[in-house]
Parts: sequence; structure tokens; C-alpha cells
Amino acid sequence: MVLVASKLGFQILSFSPNPSPFIRPKSIKPYPRSNRKSPPSISSSVVEQQDISFTDSESCLIEALLGVQGRGRAATPQQLKDVEDAVQALEAMKGVLDPTSTGLIEGRWQLIFTTRPGTASPIQRTFVGVDFFKIFQEVYLRTDDPRVSNVVIFSDAIGELKVEAEAKIEDGKRILFKFDRAAFSFKFLPFKVPYPVPFKLLGDEAKGWLDTTYLSQNGNIRISRGSKGTTFVLQKKIEPRQKLLSAISVGTGIREAIDELVSLNWNKVDQESETLEGEWQLLWASQLEDESWSSIVANGLKGFQIVKNGGQLENQVDVFPSVKLQAMGNLIKEPENNSYSGIIHNGAISVGSLKFPLNIHNKFNIDLLYIDEKIRITRGSNEILFVHLRLTKN
Repeated sequence: MVLVASKLGFQILSFSPNPSPFIRPKSIKPYPRSNRKSPPSISSSVVEQQDISFTDSESCLIEALLGVQGRGRAATPQQLKDVEDAVQALEAMKGVLDPTSTGLIEGRWQLIFTTRPGTASPIQRTFVGVDFFKIFQEVYLRTDDPRVSNVVIFSDAIGELKVEAEAKIEDGKRILFKFDRAAFSFKFLPFKVPYPVPFKLLGDEAKGWLDTTYLSQNGNIRISRGSKGTTFVLQKKIEPRQKLLSAISVGTGIREAIDELVSLNWNKVDQESETLEGEWQLLWASQLEDESWSSIVANGLKGFQIVKNGGQLENQVDVFPSVKLQAMGNLIKEPENNSYSGIIHNGAISVGSLKFPLNIHNKFNIDLLYIDEKIRITRGSNEILFVHLRLTKN
């Protein structure tokens, strides 16, 4: 892997392909049923119950960021617009005045989202879009050796790459920097491996600036714009829904993230529960072994799920380009708890504009463990856990 840091961005010449959003672990313990009298109740607001607090405008940004893949690389035009609108609203509010003069800017920040203007390298855009890697920025200005560093964590088992820059405060919002060293830290080696980048020979290419255009009053959200016109959204702490989506992206810690999110609503009553209606993308399921395509679509083990008014249900799986499997049925809400019974009574395979009927029948039950405007967690037959992302709401 060869990686070059430029203008507080990242450029990569080779990398592991982006993993599928559907993660299949080798094994997972069933979610316990015996620890509760009924499925956990639902809450439409996770943020309000956490130590991590956001203003209404900051919450709008968090909501816009949820479900954006590749830190913006795979975002839809509507997602990009929603994020940009939220960013501009926060920038207009100013946040902390003169952010470079406060200690709130110090520390390690996780990169959540970045834009990629035409001046950015295609290689840079590709690397930042790889969700499998976690990317952080460390800012330490109040030391004898002020620095801004970019850190790429490949995995807990492999290690990281840190690219460091000398830093200097120019004014209340701008930091000047100059890259001067980089090194790999591998878990299986007791020493660092220098990354041989000739920073001195790069001249102005190793220099740049970073403006902080918004810093939250609690120091948890930062919006910065770089010398190449790129916008960065960074956070020191991520809320439980973000943590779950991040865990699914890297393929580790998923069960723990689910437990944390579900536990927020344990034995709590919400008078206005979110509806199941809408189009949902399956992000993760805890089991998919030796399943036939008809079983996969009947049980909703891949693809999309559409729930319409009145409980009409449709599971969709794209098998190949222009080839789609569909299973149709109904969901019925059980009284006095958050459980549903369902039946799949027919199916079809679509090839282009042609549709052929399939004999698909299936009965199932699901427990609704968590739901809000964006995320849904359910437990189905055989204790299978599902995490869905809402794409549209009917």
C-alpha cells in the first residue's frame, strides 16, 4: 500500500476493496428473550438519552449523515444536499468563536464525512470512501511541538498509519500545516516502520491550511474547510446509531453496538412509536448459511424491504443486473407488544420488464427491538437479528 498525504486529505494507490454492506459473521449468540417480559419499547430519539448532547441544528446534521456511505463518496444527490444544508446552517451559527484559541479543538477527531471537489485527486476520493478503514485527525496545538496528524486505522489486528504535520495557528480559525513525517505502527511489530515520503522535496505540495468554520460548544462536532476546497465533518464522540453503522462497515463490534442501542429503550414506553412503513435497506443480518435464493427473499435475508400502509410487505433481492427476486405478503401487528406476525404468499422473478411468478410461501414472527426515522433493529425466526436503514418513508 502506498499512501500520500496532501492538504490534510489522503491519497492511496492500492487498497482492499470496499466490503459488502451485508456482513455475515461466523457465529453469533442469540439475542436473549428471557431477560425481559416483552420486546423493548421504542424511542424516536437516541441522542437525548446519551451523555453526548447535540443542539437541534447539530441533530439535523447527524440525521443527514446517518446512512451516508463512504463518508460521502457513495452519497445520493439528496443526501449531499441535506448534509450541505445542515453544514451551512451550523456555519451560519458560528459556534465557538475563535476555535483555534480554545482547548476544545484539541484531541482526536473521527472523520465522518468529506466532500470531494474537482481539484481533489481521484485517488484521494477513492481512499476516503473506503468504510473498512477508520480515519481520524489529531490536533495538538498547545505543545512545544504543535501538530496536526491524519491517522488511518486499518484494523485493530493490523495497526495504523500516521501522517504528521507541523502546525501553526494563523488566526482564530485557520491552522497552517506542513507535512514532515509518517510511519506505520503494526501490531505484530515492536517498532514503527517509517513511511519513506520525501516531504522536503514536495515543497508547497506538503503545505496547506485548514479553517475551522464550526466548533460545537461542547467540543464534539467540528466542521473544517481545507485549502483545496474540501469540507470535512468530524466528531470526537459518535452517538450509538453512528457507532452501529460504523461497526457494520468494519465488520466488528456489531453485537455490542446493537446491545447498546437497544438497551437505551429497555422498559421505556413511547406513546408515539415510529411506523414500519417505508423502504428499508438491509445492512446486516446475523445469519445466512446454506440458504436458497427463495428462502433468502422469503425471509428478507438480503436486499430491500418495502412496508406499505395496511401492512403490505415486499422483499426484494437484486440477484444480477436486471434480475430481481420479489416476495410479497403481509405484516400483522400483535396486540399489546412490539411483535409482528407475517406471511409470504407469493413471489416473482423479474428479468428486465418481464415478470415470472414463483411459488414462495413462508410464515414468520419478528420482534421490533428498536426503530426511529433511520434505523430499525428486529429479531426474526431462529433468533436472527436484522439491521435495516430507512431509505424512504411512505
